Amino acid sequence: MVIRVYIASSSGSVAIKKRQQDVVGFLEANKIVFEEVDITMVEEQRLWMYKNIPKEKLPEKGNPLPPQIFQDEKYCGDYEDFFQSKENNTVFSFLGLNSQPSVKDS
Repeated sequence: MVIRVYIASSSGSVAIKKRQQDVVGFLEANKIVFEEVDITMVEEQRLWMYKNIPKEKLPEKGNPLPPQIFQDEKYCGDYEDFFQSKENNTVFSFLGLNSQPSVKDS
């Protein structure tokens, strides 16, 4: 099972960059294995992301903005969903993970 964070490396939006950094930083800090997928580099990945976001989560106008989070093929949510789960301390269930990964001390 792979957590994928769809990002845009060449976004001109400071807000989008901060949101992407927030998600990636949280995952790294909590030692959650994930994969960054840059939708600005490969057209097929951007189209796959758009196609796999549920209709009720699509914006009324324009395209969905990164970051978008998936577990394998399953849509977890966007930044607002991630932020809510962080506030509610439910990120692991939001990501479809059973619990916080155990980390062995060396």
